[in-house]
Amino acid sequence: MAVASQEKNRYARAPRKDDWTIDQDWASYTAEEHDRWNRLFARQAELLPGRACDAFIAAKQKLELSRAGIPNFSELSDRLSALTGWRVVPVAGLIPDDAFFDHLAHRRFPAGAFIRPERELDYLSEPDVFHDVFGHVPLLADPVYARFLEAYGKGGARALQRGQLHNLARLYWYTVEFGLIRTAQGLRIFGAGILSSPGETAFSLEDSSPNRIGFNLMRVMRTKYIISDFQQSYFVVDSFDQLLDECYQDFGALYDALRGQPDIEAHEIVAGDRVITRGDHRYFNSKGAAA
Repeated sequence: MAVASQEKNRYARAPRKDDWTIDQDWASYTAEEHDRWNRLFARQAELLPGRACDAFIAAKQKLELSRAGIPNFSELSDRLSALTGWRVVPVAGLIPDDAFFDHLAHRRFPAGAFIRPERELDYLSEPDVFHDVFGHVPLLADPVYARFLEAYGKGGARALQRGQLHNLARLYWYTVEFGLIRTAQGLRIFGAGILSSPGETAFSLEDSSPNRIGFNLMRVMRTKYIISDFQQSYFVVDSFDQLLDECYQDFGALYDALRGQPDIEAHEIVAGDRVITRGDHRYFNSKGAAA
């Protein structure tokens, strides 16, 4: 996987270790970069209460994530490791799949060290420090979620060997990045792609456009997704325990079964779906994006 351009990413040419990690060099961040983090943080901190899952809100406080500038990964890792044994390791950008899975399997979360430029404050196509640290890291303080992501990393090598990474990637996309969870208070967000996006924070829960479908492992692994816009369907887990229980298994038989199944388009409702909200696709149809 390629890293972002030098113009956008000041770490694009940083020396890489064998595991693709780099030196964060926290002292080198400028006042402008810290201010960018602070403004992104403040915006999401205002939007997420009542929308983000309780585990995220609680973990953000435990880890002392705040608007006091870009976190020092080493100090953040010490606090996180004391809770679940995970650490945050800096990388320049996207890294090869095998290296990514190896980090997760050993409870290391590779986080982009650069912060998005001012002109891309609202949307960035590649993950930066705000997406990775604010969006992903807090839930690694939850013991059950932490075990799920470790198990996901351990399963990556097998998916690569079988040529079925696309199936496993869909699981990550629709849970770790864009997952919703059912609570007594209603649906809440746990996916990092939503938690770090002001537009999708409201859209995922409140807009009439997308489908919201009960989580089913095979269904999710058959479903295509779109990268450059809001999701046409969101999948809802009942709990992190459900997510861990369904995914903590040998995927061999599942991969065999998936080979004989057609892909499902991102906007589709299919037989057997546990439909929570059937979307009207108003937003997507206006852009010609859904049938």
